[in-house]
Amino acid sequence: MRHIAVHSDARKGEAKPSLFVRFTALCCSAVLAASLALPSIAFAEVRKSDIVLGDTVEARGLTVAQCPSIDALYACVMDDSGTVYFERDAASPTQIASLTKIMTCVIALDSVSDGLVSLDDTLSVSAEAAHVGESSAGLQEGDELTLDAALYALMVPSGNDAAIAISEFVGQRMSDAAGGGDPEQLFVDAMNDKAAELGCVDTVYRNPHGLDNDDFSGDQHSCAADQARIVKYGMQNERFSDIVSGGDAVITVSRASEGDVGSSRQSVEVQLESTDLFLDMYEYACGVKTGITKLAGPSFAGAAYNGERYLYAIVIHSSSEAQRFNDAETLCEWVYGNLVDYNLANSEQTLPVQTNEGEVQAPVVANVSHTDWIDVTIPAVLSDPDATVELFKLNGNVSQSFEFNEVHGNVHAGDVLGKASFKQRNQVIAEYDIVAAADVAAPNFFENIGIWWDKLFRGFSGEPQTAESTVLNTTPLLNDKSSAVR
Repeated sequence: MRHIAVHSDARKGEAKPSLFVRFTALCCSAVLAASLALPSIAFAEVRKSDIVLGDTVEARGLTVAQCPSIDALYACVMDDSGTVYFERDAASPTQIASLTKIMTCVIALDSVSDGLVSLDDTLSVSAEAAHVGESSAGLQEGDELTLDAALYALMVPSGNDAAIAISEFVGQRMSDAAGGGDPEQLFVDAMNDKAAELGCVDTVYRNPHGLDNDDFSGDQHSCAADQARIVKYGMQNERFSDIVSGGDAVITVSRASEGDVGSSRQSVEVQLESTDLFLDMYEYACGVKTGITKLAGPSFAGAAYNGERYLYAIVIHSSSEAQRFNDAETLCEWVYGNLVDYNLANSEQTLPVQTNEGEVQAPVVANVSHTDWIDVTIPAVLSDPDATVELFKLNGNVSQSFEFNEVHGNVHAGDVLGKASFKQRNQVIAEYDIVAAADVAAPNFFENIGIWWDKLFRGFSGEPQTAESTVLNTTPLLNDKSSAVR
């Protein structure tokens, strides 16, 4: 359990809840999942309209077994390059509940980066913040705590009290810098401005916490695709990543002594229990934020890292609080399970060639015509015989095209003889020179005389005057519907 007073850089795996807390949380999750087993089965589905890398499941001809089966009404999974692998109504507007707090945290940390505030600054909890209701970090009116501690209170237990306290404090600094203006409105305006800056297509913030009923009802909304963009941005900030990745935490606040009417205060430790069970159930999990209201349903914005690639999985309006984590895990595992390192050089014929790492047996990808001769070809390999490219299997099979140079004179191993281009779904994924794998001498004077006469007679008879260049390389199938990944 983290104690935020010391501002440790606790990362995933270094600071976890106590064994009892984790065991209790997992048991509760299991009971909840079991109690909702039948509805979950009824909701889980693959839709023909689900989108995989820009095209619908139906258009790609994918089988049900090849696609992720999730309950969420809205979903999106994106990697850290911005590639969107899966979408379900990802651009459709919907309430997002406490996923709103992701942007609240982003604006506060951006304000730190801009020098407007410091994580060590002390803020005070107002009556409005302390009594907002619903999800709370347990802050009391008059509590004083650092901005850093307030961010943990915001993101770990999803504190609405912390959300207002942060927006009031940072908003006041914005107001001071602008020469006036309502602090909370300036903060919310900054949230909307940041959404536009990140390319969000349909996001409107009206408050910093995400409540959407009674006094907070209105047109606040977002969509799964926008939330993926925001999470991706947030995870690039090391402090954001630290806050969301460590589970339960403890913060220290300065609180007025009970019944004291003067200035007597005491330091109080506030226990923050994480709402994010994703951290306990999925080995690659590293945060980020839960949310639930009647309008938004059980929702979750999750981040995962398998040691090579970050993924950001957004699920909104899943069928239960437990299922939202299962949905996020399903999406991440589906992406990771369909990423492969694809060898570009594939040929049964090999020759020894010299590389920077010594001699290797390289696949011969083509035999290239030597146009000075009638029947001579040059064995060719890729300039990088071990070249691989990471591909998503369900995006389609690989095609190749070869362009050969017109070759004359003496050829030495390593000389460029042309170019090989590889595509997946009509998009170029790699291009490599093809180079000679062996030396081939040009004809000498007397050989040239004989070749000249031979070509002359071949011209009369219509026979080919040079050997034909041939491609030996193959492109193994990727999208094999008989080997589905769930």
